[in-house]
Amino acid sequence: MYKSHFGLKRNPFEISPDPEFLFSTDAHREALAAMYYGIRRHSGFVVLTGEVGTGKTLIIRCLLEILNKDQLASAYVFNPKLSALQLLQYIAGDLGLPPTRSKAELLLKLNHYLIERHRQDLQTVLIVDEAQLLQRDLLEEIRLLTNLETSQQKLLQIVLAGQPELEKKLDSKNLRQLKQRVTFRCNLAPFSAEDTAGYIRHRLTIAGAEGRADTIFPEETIEMIHGYATGIPRLINTICNNALISGYASHSQTISPLLISEVAADLRLERPTIKSPSAPKASEKRQHEAETEMKERAIV
Repeated sequence: MYKSHFGLKRNPFEISPDPEFLFSTDAHREALAAMYYGIRRHSGFVVLTGEVGTGKTLIIRCLLEILNKDQLASAYVFNPKLSALQLLQYIAGDLGLPPTRSKAELLLKLNHYLIERHRQDLQTVLIVDEAQLLQRDLLEEIRLLTNLETSQQKLLQIVLAGQPELEKKLDSKNLRQLKQRVTFRCNLAPFSAEDTAGYIRHRLTIAGAEGRADTIFPEETIEMIHGYATGIPRLINTICNNALISGYASHSQTISPLLISEVAADLRLERPTIKSPSAPKASEKRQHEAETEMKERAIV
């Protein structure tokens, strides 16, 4: 609707996790490299965590693209609210194994499949998204899958991705056996203000606004977006997409901070609090006053 108005070839702020739009911060590069390295080194468990909307699923999609090029077979579980048998059936089905209702037969077929791939020097990886939703018995079931191994290495590499609650779950005493098998932990933090600016310009450039990104979203507008979105990429996309629609409706070629405030109000987002850098904290102020008084009295 607004693409021709802003001279864009595609929508730059879709919330679907499209690897083509990946904006690589240091944290994203580190997470992707750690997951890939952990898988290629047969390390067992790799854990990726991050708040809602920080880009975990996008990182997983990028990882899957890389793995496909390396001829690694993968099973991707995106809805882990399953029974133990359903989980095994899903994994087997995603790997192309024939269906069966017997858990023992499933494990036997899976073991034969993994051994055959190992003989061909090929790897297999299981990726579980939204892993914070996994019940303890399912996490234990997944841990037991790492017992499928040769005398030298694991036959199945496992990536668990989820919200920060996953870290707390893995730290529980009941799951200490699984925790000991985690070799890499990665975390995606929200964007800094600088990252937010780079992210918005990056997506606009890919969408066809090369050289005009700063005209569409000026610096002061981006600062406002960062404040309302608190650095969360999904929220940045939602705000920017709605702002472009409003800009198109008002025949404006530039998105103003005022327009962002109106969009944020419609989305029920809280107004960002602006802290004055010159205002010291109460404890710092008291410490300064005490030091000044001591100097005046020649105590120090």
